Amino acid sequence: MWTRAPLRLRLTVVFGAAMALVLVGLGTFTYLRLGAELLDSVDLGLRPRAQTLQNAVAIAPASSVGSPSGSLIDPDEAFAQVLGSGGEILDASSGVSARPLLGPGRIRALTGPTFISQPAPGFDDPVRLLAVPVDRADGRVVLIVGSTLGDLNDALQRLLAGLVTAGPVALVLTMGLAWLLAGAALRPVELLRAEAAAITASEPARRLAVPRTGDELARLGLTLNAMLGRLQEAIEREHRFVDEASHELRTPLATLRTEIDLALARQHSNEELEAALRSASDDVERLQRLADDFLVLSRARAGRVPIRRVPAALADVVTRSLASVAAHAASAGVRTEYSGPDSTVELDPQRVEQALRNLLENAIRYSPRGGVVRVAADRHGNVIRIAVQDSGPGFAQEMLSDGFDPFARLSGNPSSTGAGLGLTIVRAVAEAHGGSVWAENGDQGARVTMELPA
Repeated sequence: MWTRAPLRLRLTVVFGAAMALVLVGLGTFTYLRLGAELLDSVDLGLRPRAQTLQNAVAIAPASSVGSPSGSLIDPDEAFAQVLGSGGEILDASSGVSARPLLGPGRIRALTGPTFISQPAPGFDDPVRLLAVPVDRADGRVVLIVGSTLGDLNDALQRLLAGLVTAGPVALVLTMGLAWLLAGAALRPVELLRAEAAAITASEPARRLAVPRTGDELARLGLTLNAMLGRLQEAIEREHRFVDEASHELRTPLATLRTEIDLALARQHSNEELEAALRSASDDVERLQRLADDFLVLSRARAGRVPIRRVPAALADVVTRSLASVAAHAASAGVRTEYSGPDSTVELDPQRVEQALRNLLENAIRYSPRGGVVRVAADRHGNVIRIAVQDSGPGFAQEMLSDGFDPFARLSGNPSSTGAGLGLTIVRAVAEAHGGSVWAENGDQGARVTMELPA
């Protein structure tokens, strides 16, 4: 429930809870500090009275304490008492003449002037006492001066009542202010959210209005606009992919339908029907390979091209790939060569053969008649490299930078046929194995190198 509450409400509640803790802490500190200050003021008043009476007790008989000279204040507010070592009252103000303020045990434990707070008979409030041992010629006595803490307690009660009354009011006011501030702070975010919700697929170029404040909100707007730009680019790329895929599928389908319609249009000899079926089979094979390439490309975009690693002889994998393009190489007048170790590696032979077949078809397509396509494989520790080099004109600069993108073709070259998925499939297979691929121009022609963990 709490996590589903509006952010504005959560911010207000959290701020209110923090403010309540601050108010409680501040009120407690103020209460304790004022109590300590008031108690210090009471002690400050008791010290000079004790000094005055101590001198009188030390040089005169105990009966002089509380003499009619008026040295004591009103007994209701301040008082004095002189106790013997056994706790007996030797002299006292009228308000505390009935019972001793300290017992014999406390008297014997005194080693010097001591402040004591305790209840006292005859007083409604606790009293503050200053007990001072006095040595006289006739023995040791204890002088006690004291004052009631009624005024102190009244002041603390008034402070506590004020805190209890003003604290909730201050808390409500601060929470209201927090509610308004949270609303004001979140209003630009809500505007961004509403504007982002209004952006649809029909307006991919629309962007959010970024405030020129340079703060976190402005950076959030810039980040969202950058994300919208990436989404627009992805949508446009997907649209181009669908358009190109439709175009590539339409050509063999149209050819296949034409061949079938021609075969059904009139009577044909067995040789003509066989030629038509062979041509149709070639178109079906092309469609099948396009479908396989589209499937690999789709899985590569989802980041999950499936591979099944098994032990395989590297030479056998390359040899089968070369055999699959032998007819194409012969018709193009291009010779193929292979050099590499005869070692066993763990990879997905079917996927690697698919990648090599695409590389070999590209190399044969761009090599001149009489040219050579070389496949070189080597192994360094736990990494294998397979390089395919043709004897053609090499990669144009546009292909070096964009050649691995879907449907990339060498513009301005009459030999630039095919779907433009070859290098894209190679990259997908290499990355599915945890490897990489790169293109470069060698001394003679173009070279594509695929690096795979073995």
